[in-house]
Amino acid sequence: MADLKYYDVILKPVVTEKSMNQMSDKKYTFLVHPDANKSQIKEAVEKMFDGTKVSRVNTMNLDGKTKRRGATFGKTAKVKKAIVTLTEESKEIEIFSGL
Repeated sequence: MADLKYYDVILKPVVTEKSMNQMSDKKYTFLVHPDANKSQIKEAVEKMFDGTKVSRVNTMNLDGKTKRRGATFGKTAKVKKAIVTLTEESKEIEIFSGL
């Protein structure tokens, strides 16, 4: 397993209708590195966003979808999603504030 730094763990935020509705409960959804574990994700969120305190991290591994082009079949890339729940005293994550 590669040595992951905290800035390599979080790839990008997930901006969907469901994830935007969860923000009122201080739950934020990110695409993360497939080899990252929950403690690495927690550390990355707390270091990248000042004033945040993570209470829990839920992760899910999503397999790639089967796609086809003509007679050829292939798969899209696998992804790992993390839903990060912040504590009540924590500041909100500001990248989502303008959305």
